[in-house]
Amino acid sequence: MSDADILISLAPRHAKNIFSGLKKVELRRKAMHITSGTKAWIYVTLPVGAIVGHVEINAIHALSPPVLWRRFGSVSGLSKSEFFSYFDGVLKGTALELGKTTELSNRLSLKELRLISEKFQPPQFFCRLHEDSLILKAANANSKNNSLKPR
Repeated sequence: MSDADILISLAPRHAKNIFSGLKKVELRRKAMHITSGTKAWIYVTLPVGAIVGHVEINAIHALSPPVLWRRFGSVSGLSKSEFFSYFDGVLKGTALELGKTTELSNRLSLKELRLISEKFQPPQFFCRLHEDSLILKAANANSKNNSLKPR
């Protein structure tokens, strides 16, 4: 496991629910091999197409979908049918318990990300952002140089 920050891609609806506090877990069909305390930068898919902020991962739970639903269904941002449709065919899913969120006032657009790193592609699952990553440096600089909306 690495202590690197990570970048995850989310649909606009899910990102909005995280930053509003309605969604308190991020669900994944596969294990992510990260540790508690990892900072997850959030790239929102098109039509937004930008890194919009970050969230701290407080805990990682790898459990069967029925147990995940019992523990986290009410804070998943999904209906029961959406939840079980997402986990269809999976014996063990992952719930990332989310902590403090910080929304950037000036987002890093896909165009800007590709100027920073020519081959940038939003991750399908997630990617690690090691300290020498140009994307991470730009995101951190954006965090420090712009007013933030912490939650």
